Amino acid sequence: MSILELCKVYHRRICQEIIRIIRRTKRKKRQGKVEEIEVEYPNFADVGNEASMQIAWGIVDRIGCLGRGTEIHGQTSGGRFENTTKNFLQQSFDLLQHLRPGKWQYSMQFPISQFDQYEHLANLEKIVEDNSELASALGTDYIITPDILIGRWAVADQEVNQEVIVVDREDEIAKLTPLREANFDNPHLILHASISCKWTLRSDRSQNARTEALNLVRNRKGNLPHIVAVTAEPLPTRIASLALGTGDLDCVYHFALTELKETLAEIENEDQMDMLSILIEGRRLRDISDLPFDLAI
Repeated sequence: MSILELCKVYHRRICQEIIRIIRRTKRKKRQGKVEEIEVEYPNFADVGNEASMQIAWGIVDRIGCLGRGTEIHGQTSGGRFENTTKNFLQQSFDLLQHLRPGKWQYSMQFPISQFDQYEHLANLEKIVEDNSELASALGTDYIITPDILIGRWAVADQEVNQEVIVVDREDEIAKLTPLREANFDNPHLILHASISCKWTLRSDRSQNARTEALNLVRNRKGNLPHIVAVTAEPLPTRIASLALGTGDLDCVYHFALTELKETLAEIENEDQMDMLSILIEGRRLRDISDLPFDLAI
């Protein structure tokens, strides 16, 4: 199955499991009078924002989504979005094994202290919990649980030496690298990627993703994993709250970027189109189909 086919399956699953068409009564002021009108909108749009609803409808139409069914809560939508995205990444990244070989593990809501670069945080957190003065001075939010984590298992020397003798267990070389299984009695997974999933971007949700990213950057011992976010937010101006700037997130990925661009071109929303161009040309926003390739870097 190609990446394109996997993207179609991804969109289809999102349509079936997450997207719902909501009907609400909305108050609208007309000619000095407040009227109540019935509105329908996809559940990743903001009912209080006309552009958000218009863009969301355009995306829904382009991915062929009916969106009918029982309404689901926001937390449920978020959890399903995480799971659907994880499955897409696992299947698509597996297609690129020849570009990025390795034995990979995909997890959801897993503490980062279970990975090699962050295992020291478990000890640090225990020390801080047992000392109130340290807790007040340093804080306690060291161990985070990102939405999706991709870890790589250490490799046996037999695999290292598959083509030619590279290392010998008795040699006093390469004894500290976490990639060699022989260096540890209980090797930890090496964190390859941390992926934050945001079905929509409201209030402080973008800041939560940035805080998690900075935690990963500052508290690591070893290489920095890929740190990215995936969203279905229809408004580029809201995506910008997460995507603009550098130093924390590698990049933000949209679940349907092509459909978003086509919708904005159709409705001729210049403000949102201008922001989208800034994000794409500034290399801060990409499509979900780009993510497995970026993970292979």
